[in-house]
Amino acid sequence: MDGTDAVKPDVEENALLGGRVRLRQPARGYRAGMDAALLAAAVAPKPGERLFEAGCGAGAVLMQVAARQAGISLTGLERDSVAVGLARENAALNGVAERTTILNGDVAHGFRALDLAPFDWAVSNPPFFDDPGALRAPAPGKTGAWMADDGLAAWTGLLLKSVREGGRIVVIHRADRLADLLDLLGDKAGSFAIRPVQPFADEPAKRVLVQAIKTGKAPLRLLPALVLHDRSGAKHTTEAEAILRGEAALDW
Repeated sequence: MDGTDAVKPDVEENALLGGRVRLRQPARGYRAGMDAALLAAAVAPKPGERLFEAGCGAGAVLMQVAARQAGISLTGLERDSVAVGLARENAALNGVAERTTILNGDVAHGFRALDLAPFDWAVSNPPFFDDPGALRAPAPGKTGAWMADDGLAAWTGLLLKSVREGGRIVVIHRADRLADLLDLLGDKAGSFAIRPVQPFADEPAKRVLVQAIKTGKAPLRLLPALVLHDRSGAKHTTEAEAILRGEAALDW
């Protein structure tokens, strides 16, 4: 199935990056949010470079990257056929269909099965859980996005294979999986940069953004945390709001 034959769920359209991106996604179930915005803000391909996303869903990350960075080629891999159809629809809606390819496939099959040349960038927001016993059963529409059937190693393995030597990998994940990410990516990548993401300045990080360079040898760098909220009553901190509106990026 190529994604066009699947029965669509109820869909609604949301505006991202201060209205620069239109995103159609399911009205219920898994919906892209802060993690997708942060991941898109943490990549900076140069014109002419190629970016690959593992598990692209309806294309929230790809569409935000496209709005932030002109002249790059985007490829997304997604196993859910409904999401594939929406991602293709969103590429057309945002005027980037000519430089966007959405593939219907499974991370578990590996990068070689895609028969693609290595990319300059590979990004992902992998499912946060790979132990069914550690997660209360999610709603049916969220299971595929929350549960990594083949484990985090399948995702990191695909990302490592998908980039050229010197290419960059960027992942957003749970902060308590940081050691696993470093161990799995460290097999063939290095020059790690880590940015914690804290809900409040006085609370521990719940997310981490990790950048790795394939065959990189530079020392690990721990960057200042991004704090999402303060106690003023505003929805987000000034820095987080600027990122969500597309007015700022996350530099490495």
